[in-house]
Amino acid sequence: MRLTTLRLADGSTAAARVDGEELVVIDGFSDVGDLLQRASLDAARSASGPRHAFEGADLAPVVPRPGKIVCVGLNYRTHILEMGRELPAHPTLFAKYPEALVGPTDPVVLPPESDEVDWEGELAVIVGSRVRRARGDAAREAIAGYSLLNDVTMRDYQYRTPQWLQGKTWEASTPFGPVVVTPDEIPEGAQLTTSVDGEVVQRTPLDDLVFDATALIEYISTIVTLQPGDVIATGTPGGVGHARSPRRYLHPGQMLTTTVDGIGALVNSVVAESPATGPDPRDG
Repeated sequence: MRLTTLRLADGSTAAARVDGEELVVIDGFSDVGDLLQRASLDAARSASGPRHAFEGADLAPVVPRPGKIVCVGLNYRTHILEMGRELPAHPTLFAKYPEALVGPTDPVVLPPESDEVDWEGELAVIVGSRVRRARGDAAREAIAGYSLLNDVTMRDYQYRTPQWLQGKTWEASTPFGPVVVTPDEIPEGAQLTTSVDGEVVQRTPLDDLVFDATALIEYISTIVTLQPGDVIATGTPGGVGHARSPRRYLHPGQMLTTTVDGIGALVNSVVAESPATGPDPRDG
């Protein structure tokens, strides 16, 4: 099953199920996060609300305001090696805030304060049930599904100190979506691919992860209770611009595309923030 959050003409949003080429509104739920918090996936399977065309639909971040966005650094073997580090014994964790999120076709906004903005395509895990200190099957069953996120990173701010948060959560910088897919929708051998202006810059199978989704839920839920609608960004593979020689960064006018087999694509123009209006993802 595939779920998304649809922006409606009146400015509100609604959770919806993808049914072939159509979106079926799930009445009573404002977004996918709201659905996961107040109901089960059965409510989505049986929904029969208004229908909208999927192609060209205006989609919000698939969970617009997660209670937590927990991000994992250095979690693909290829990326760890290109950054000159050893494989970690434990996940490297940092946070991101909801203000960073934009929809799957919204512009990614480059702030005037940074000129080292990098791409980081990532698989996102969406939590479907409340868990604390989950292990094994309990951790696996807490996965509602998977989505796609690009952890666009301001490298100059990230490396100002040993703590990464300040480079990772700039407003209107992180595309998220287009859908949440249940685990059975991810094909064996699925790959994550990131492209800039059509040039593939990252392509790695998901099984290159050091810590998979179940292991991450086990580890993070030991520290803090995970709630339905929480998001775990699982890390990026090799191919980031900062590790290249010469280094490469994003610039206004470029197109950033991120895909995972079985989920779909984020397709985001890259725009400069307007000082007059601030980081509105609909500008550009």
